[in-house]
Amino acid sequence: MKAEVVKQVARECGFELAGVTSALPSSEADAFQDWVTAGMAGSMRYLTDHRAEIRRDPRSLLPSARSVICVGKLYKQPETVPHIARYAVVPDYHDRMKAGLEALADRLEGCFGSFEYRCFVDTAPLLERTYARLAGLGWIGRNTCLINQEVGSWLFLGEILTSLALEPNSPPPDRCGTCTRCIDACPTEALVPGGLRTVLDSTRCISYYTIEHRGEVPEHMREGLGDWIFGCDICQDVCPWNHKAAETADPAFTSAIKGEPLERLADLTPEEFRSRFRDTPVWRTKYSGFLRNVAIAMGNSRDRGYQPILARLAASEDSTVAAHASWALERLQAPTDLI
Repeated sequence: MKAEVVKQVARECGFELAGVTSALPSSEADAFQDWVTAGMAGSMRYLTDHRAEIRRDPRSLLPSARSVICVGKLYKQPETVPHIARYAVVPDYHDRMKAGLEALADRLEGCFGSFEYRCFVDTAPLLERTYARLAGLGWIGRNTCLINQEVGSWLFLGEILTSLALEPNSPPPDRCGTCTRCIDACPTEALVPGGLRTVLDSTRCISYYTIEHRGEVPEHMREGLGDWIFGCDICQDVCPWNHKAAETADPAFTSAIKGEPLERLADLTPEEFRSRFRDTPVWRTKYSGFLRNVAIAMGNSRDRGYQPILARLAASEDSTVAAHASWALERLQAPTDLI
């Protein structure tokens, strides 16, 4: 019954999904290490340094841990914002998810008595999708996202490592079947079939280059970024399980960003960028990376009306912004049949 109590209290704390699994090493740790060894993490050192070994066993984070409580929080909005991934248009989810997890832990102490715990929201070396799958929240699809049959994949994930001994839930079956829509739709071929399931090659991923990568984007990757300036939702948009995906009803997770044309985004000053995006995930790109991404999107647009803006950006004192604006300007100035 304890696991059912956890699910009920989690729902009362605002989480649409919840489940429990044992705090034991996962057999998928080796697959993660193979992914790292293959260089698919790119320049994301937080995935490849000493923390990679910590991911093997959740008890490295809490020695007394016996269970992992996994939760899912819907973030899909009723409308999309052009150029920006859906998860990034809401206020930064880390603090809000963490507060919800702390409230859940506090409520559970009222039910079960005192216990040791730690709360995590994608900032700790923990294979969170793996444990969410084992806890019954969903399966890991070919797009490498956790997919729940009822609500789809537009989910933030969080975990509580706890010393409580809770009955574990069971993972659901993989329901991707023979569908390969996400693989076929990825413009940069970042989803690579292999092993038990598809893996994401970050060095070919739009989200990686528009969010995580610093400095110049390799020239051969720029066209594939299309008009995305922060993240990418293509592999989720085409997923059949998301065709009727639920939308968030939580006012704390409603959109904090409104759609704006690229020319307006290119004109933002550092102060305006900070004011507009400081409390959203978009802040992660920093101002230079943001303008770099806008320049690439303009270059890919084939809209020669952007040429004056790109000429101004090409004269920027920021060498990264200038280099990408120059590239974009050359694309727009080239004969249309050569673009």
